[in-house]
Amino acid sequence: MRPVRLSSFPRLAAIGAVLALVVPVATAGTAASEGGHGRHCAGSRIPANGPAREVLRIAQQARTEMDLESVIVRVTVGGREMVTTALGESMTGVPADPAMHFRNGNIAISYMGTALLRLVDEGRVDLDDPVARWLPDLPQAEQITLRMLGASTTGLVDYVPDPEFGKAVVADPFRQWTPKELVGISTSKPRWYEPGTNWSYSHANFVILGAALEKITGTRLDVLLQRKVLGPLGLRETRNSFTPDIPAPVLHAFASDRGTYEESTFWNPSWTTAPGAVQTTDICDLARSAAAIGSGELLSPSAYRELLNPGTVGLGRPTSKCPATVCLANTEATHYGMGLLVLGDWIAQHPLFFGYAAAQAYLPSERLAIAVSTTNGPNAPGGHTAQTITQRIAAALSPEHPIPDFG
Repeated sequence: MRPVRLSSFPRLAAIGAVLALVVPVATAGTAASEGGHGRHCAGSRIPANGPAREVLRIAQQARTEMDLESVIVRVTVGGREMVTTALGESMTGVPADPAMHFRNGNIAISYMGTALLRLVDEGRVDLDDPVARWLPDLPQAEQITLRMLGASTTGLVDYVPDPEFGKAVVADPFRQWTPKELVGISTSKPRWYEPGTNWSYSHANFVILGAALEKITGTRLDVLLQRKVLGPLGLRETRNSFTPDIPAPVLHAFASDRGTYEESTFWNPSWTTAPGAVQTTDICDLARSAAAIGSGELLSPSAYRELLNPGTVGLGRPTSKCPATVCLANTEATHYGMGLLVLGDWIAQHPLFFGYAAAQAYLPSERLAIAVSTTNGPNAPGGHTAQTITQRIAAALSPEHPIPDFG
């Protein structure tokens, strides 16, 4: 990721100049710096033309084309708002609003990765410490390190694609899953490969990482993440819940996973990651998070390098046990970091959960942050709609730096 001055790119330099005219400084819901947003995340004035208008056009076109109930977008450059807008409805007759909260899924995994690296910076742990030091009952805990958990290189099978697990979730989407149940599904199956020798995404890695962080610090995970990440970054609208509740105002979601189009807002996300990291957020926090985590704001230079490549580049190859769709190639151009994705020149994450989709992406060389949240209409396509919109916005604002797919 080459450090490049904003002035090296006329298109983004022009955007920076326009922002002073478009963005009212220090008003509620408008970020005056990368330090956060006001108490209320509100839509911004959109000029008749220019980059903000182009972002709006992309969002409007995508909402129609993809049959989306809602599209919420925020784009910032250098922490200054370019545009914040919400299109469509949360429910029938209830307009979508930028202040609405939605599930942020694996965004919280990047917070766990950053929290772990902060502990490394403090000298409290080493990434290559064996997990057996804190979780001695975990199978093969002596061979698994903190680095392997954060980088997803343990070889543990992912419980999410397991057919029996899938049937259970669809049969009862309100079920509360325990970490013991989830990790037990993965550890009961043969590993895809020996720890540290390959790469594959497994939700079990992050359930275990959450438990390890609690043991290391003697602090409950939600409290730890608040102290180490959310609080220092001013992410006031990002919070954990141990139930399926979502703080008001709520962006409602709808899904067809059970064969009929139905509300899925309060389906239980307990299986998605470690308890204490099952979070909701709003679009302003999502954009702030993209910039802060993507720039390594809380980390030393050495820890930031580990965040972007904890040893995953060069890993990821199919084996007799692990197909190419699972053991994906991690290249210099596209690879997994410590709880996040490096996609070309961008640092990204894009969670997906039963009718909710979100994406965040940050381009360090131009300090450009994109955050998108979508909910599905009855005829929404498969795939990741929020990520698709994010890629389109990136292509329009910084065509020299497209966001590639991973794998």
